[in-house]
Amino acid sequence: MPATIASRAMQFLKILFWCLLAFIAAVFTFGNWTTVSVQLFGGLVMEINLPLLLLLTFLLGFIPTLIYQHVVRWRLRQRLSAAERALASTRAISEAALPVSTAGPAQAAPSSAPTAPEAI
Repeated sequence: MPATIASRAMQFLKILFWCLLAFIAAVFTFGNWTTVSVQLFGGLVMEINLPLLLLLTFLLGFIPTLIYQHVVRWRLRQRLSAAERALASTRAISEAALPVSTAGPAQAAPSSAPTAPEAI
């Protein structure tokens, strides 16, 4: 029962964190809703709102990083599945190479110890 209480508390804290972050972003957006001139190549001038420019800049850096992370995770999953397949085939080969003993512990092989001759 204590684990579910801790889980609910952490879920509440995560929701609270994201709500605070969204509130701060909204306050920043309303406070900085100004038009910014950006000088482009060839003498072109682009006028864009500052929050939108910051969002585009963030996405320009975030999306390649996200793609790279997904590629790395995919490669690691492929390596893990290849290693699991190799381990399974190695286990199958080693189990096939071992002789299977059908005799239980009660049917042990006769010992090669010398026996005493019977007295008449």
